[in-house]
Amino acid sequence: MSKVGLSLTVAAVAGVTVLTGCSATAGGDDEITVGVIMVGSENDAGYNQAVSDAATALDAQEGVNVIKADQVAENNSVTDTMQSMVDQGAEVIFATSYGYHQYAVDFAKSHPDVVVMHQSGFYEGDSIPDNFGTYWSAGYELVSLGGIAAGEATESDKIGFIYAFPVAQTIANINAFHLGAASVNPNVTTSLVNTSDWCDPVKQKQAVASLTSQGVDVFSQHQDCQSTVIQAAKDADAKVVGYHYDAADIAGDAWLTGSSWNWAPVMIDIVELAQKDEFTGSEYNDNWLGMLSDGNSSLTLADFGPSVDDATKSMIEEHKASIEAGEESIFTGPIKCQDGSLLVAEGETATYADINGFDCLVEGVVGTLPKS
Repeated sequence: MSKVGLSLTVAAVAGVTVLTGCSATAGGDDEITVGVIMVGSENDAGYNQAVSDAATALDAQEGVNVIKADQVAENNSVTDTMQSMVDQGAEVIFATSYGYHQYAVDFAKSHPDVVVMHQSGFYEGDSIPDNFGTYWSAGYELVSLGGIAAGEATESDKIGFIYAFPVAQTIANINAFHLGAASVNPNVTTSLVNTSDWCDPVKQKQAVASLTSQGVDVFSQHQDCQSTVIQAAKDADAKVVGYHYDAADIAGDAWLTGSSWNWAPVMIDIVELAQKDEFTGSEYNDNWLGMLSDGNSSLTLADFGPSVDDATKSMIEEHKASIEAGEESIFTGPIKCQDGSLLVAEGETATYADINGFDCLVEGVVGTLPKS
C-alpha cells in the first residue's frame, strides 16, 4: 500500500483562512484520512510538538493518512480548517487546543458522519453527540513529581511557575508542583507569573527575569512552548522542570526532569475504532481521562538531568510507583488555601472532579489568580 502523509499550511489573508495542501490518494475501503489541528507551532518543544509527534506515529499506521495544520488560532479559523480537512476526505478530526472546544462540539453536531475529538476539554451537555468525545490525562500526578525534583534542587528555597491562563488544569498543576516541592522542602515557596498567552516568548523571557530578580533558581511552567523559558533559565544559571515535552536535549545541564505527553496510543486507538465503525458507545465517545492509577495515562515522566542525584531519582520513582498503585496522591489532606481556609481535610483525598473545581492556590504559593 502506498501511503501519503498530508500537511496543511494555514495563513490568514484579509481575515480569511487560506489552506494549501495535497489531497489523499484513494487506496481501499479500509483507508482513512485523519485531521490533526494545533494552535501553535509543531516545532515548539512543547504541547504542539507532542501532538505533532503523535500525528506522525498515527500516519505511520497502515491505511491511515494524516493531514496536519499548526498555528490555527482559537477562533473561526478552527471551523474553516476542519471543513477543509473534511473536504479532503477526513473522517476523524483531532482538535487539540483548549480553546477549540466549542468549535469542535459545534462542528461535530453539524457533521454527524465525522468523528471529532477534542483534546483537554470536557463535554457538559446532557447527551454527548454520537460522533464526539474529549480526551485528557491527569497532568498533576507527574507534575507533583517534578515538584519534588525542584524542592530538592533549589538553593534559595524559591522556585517559580510561569503559566498562561487560570484554567482548572493550570491551577491543579501549580498546586501539585508546589505541594510536591514542599513535601521534601517545607521552606520552599513557589512564585507565579501569568502571561495570558499560551506561547509568547517575550513575556516568558520577562517572566524569568522577574522571578530571577526575586531569587528564584528553579523554574517550571504551563505554557505550550517552553524553549524560551528553558534558555532564559539556563542564562540565569537556574534549573528547569519541563512540561508537555521532554526537552532535556535543549536544556542540557539546566534540566531536572519533567512531564511529556505521548498521545499516539490514544489517537491510534480512536482511529481504529472509527475504521471499524465502533466509535459510538466506546469509552472515547465520552470525557475520556487517563490516570497513572488506572494504568492508562498519556503523560510520562521525562528523563532526569545530570544534576539529579541517585537518591532523588529513586525517591521520585518510588512516589510514581505508589501513585500508579493507587496508594498515594499529592492532594491528600490536610491542605490549606493561601488564606488559611481548609481545601482538603486531614485524611481525605481529593478526587479528580474535586481538583478540577479548586479555585484557590495552596499555602506557600506566592501570587494571585487573575479574576478574568
